[in-house]
Amino acid sequence: MLRLDRVSKRFPSGTLALDDISLTIHPGEIVGVVGGSGCGKSTLLRLMSGLEAATAGGVYVQERLVSGPRPDVGMVFQEPRLMPWLNLSDNVQLGLKRLPKSERRAVAAQMLARVGLSRVAGSLPRELSGGMAQRVAIARALVAKPAALLLDEPFSSLDAFMRMDLQEHLLQIWQYDRPTMVLVTHDIEEALALSDRVVVMLGQPGRVHGTYTVDLPRPRARTSPQFQEWKEDILRELHITLHGTVQRAEPEPAPPRSQGLVL
Repeated sequence: MLRLDRVSKRFPSGTLALDDISLTIHPGEIVGVVGGSGCGKSTLLRLMSGLEAATAGGVYVQERLVSGPRPDVGMVFQEPRLMPWLNLSDNVQLGLKRLPKSERRAVAAQMLARVGLSRVAGSLPRELSGGMAQRVAIARALVAKPAALLLDEPFSSLDAFMRMDLQEHLLQIWQYDRPTMVLVTHDIEEALALSDRVVVMLGQPGRVHGTYTVDLPRPRARTSPQFQEWKEDILRELHITLHGTVQRAEPEPAPPRSQGLVL
């Protein structure tokens, strides 16, 4: 379980980035965090990972306070951040420092097989496409079987086709060990396609505006009426919050369902 207890973050400049955020993410749950630029999504993820320290409140993984980076929390960034002088197998093995050297190669090979890259295990990062490189980054983050996996807009630099392909691939990999997963994204559709819950953040400083529990079965058809209803509900609530009114076509649509955004 990953838990945030009244977390706030103020930078040395005096800027308050996050204000009084409480959130509980259950074991094996996938939570998407969406919101506009500047609302503190990435800062929130860095606090969860231990790369930044909270000014107030605490972050807990399996009820242990996060006071710095730790091996049971994996992180994937917008860029793959692979070591350019190491081949793919050696890059994945960086996540296995606690294992004896004699075991690392076999475990890395198994993980590269899961992400469909066995045949290029000896290649260097410069020989890969953007999507392949990000698959290696995901493999490196998951190879140590972390309790939580944090992803900071991991598909934002990819084209639309590759992005959807990698989203589906991520879910397939997640099925093996089902770590708790938190995905930060600007894309509401991406969050709905992957997540059990979608957390909406707004404001400067960032606060949790509300949460959707998404009860659609996987795999989710993005063109289905049900999927589009979820997307429209979130966008409608965001529009009302930001602008005070929302333009409606006739006939007027039904209000958001009761299990939707919790204000």
